Amino acid sequence: MSKRIILVIEDDAAIRSGIVDALTFSGYKTHEAADGKAGMTEALQSACDLILLDLVLPKIGGLTILEELRKSRPALPVIILTARGEESDRVKGLELGADDYVVKPFSVKELLARVQAVLRRTPERPLDLSSIPFFGGTLDMDRCEVRFDDGRRGELSEREMELLRYLAINPKRAVSRDEIMERIWRINPRSVVETRTIDMHIARLREKLRDDPANPRIILTVRGKGYRFAGLEEASSDTVGTSGSPLD
Repeated sequence: MSKRIILVIEDDAAIRSGIVDALTFSGYKTHEAADGKAGMTEALQSACDLILLDLVLPKIGGLTILEELRKSRPALPVIILTARGEESDRVKGLELGADDYVVKPFSVKELLARVQAVLRRTPERPLDLSSIPFFGGTLDMDRCEVRFDDGRRGELSEREMELLRYLAINPKRAVSRDEIMERIWRINPRSVVETRTIDMHIARLREKLRDDPANPRIILTVRGKGYRFAGLEEASSDTVGTSGSPLD
């Protein structure tokens, strides 16, 4: 089983280092961000299972990050880190959808207990989808099968279904190649040379789903960012507005 990935957004270097060391020692993988701008980018784009988010950050505040995160990644669990005097911000964070909070200074034991509790409560709920509708048909996740509206059927590999499932549970954002490599292939993208594996899999999926690569309606290409799964309502609209060409 792959290690859970936790993103730590904290501007205090000593606190951030202590958290990362404790998480690593406990068997988690970590990503780090030292300010709000970097934290926003990582929160919206990186492959992670949980975010530890400080509220008082330079450049972009933690509440702003949380608000944007809930628009594009509503199921991703977040634990906010607050100082004792920030009760109003803590309440606001919970109202915006934070899963829990830890008050500074906190013990490593308390932090790890809260991380474990939140991860148990939110085990990537959308992954248990049994079927996913798309423009022209339905994906049967249990049978690794695609059923078209005209009655025809086709088979997909488990890897192809896993890739489609991951894109489908992140419909409002572009999922990067690196994230796909890390979450689906379980490979650190920094450890491999440039590869077209992801693009080739997307091309084969489009062919199997009858998704025109010149004007895709199911798997959309967001140039320079990644791939995005179009919801049925979106794909059925007149305006698709996305190119099917490879990423830059």
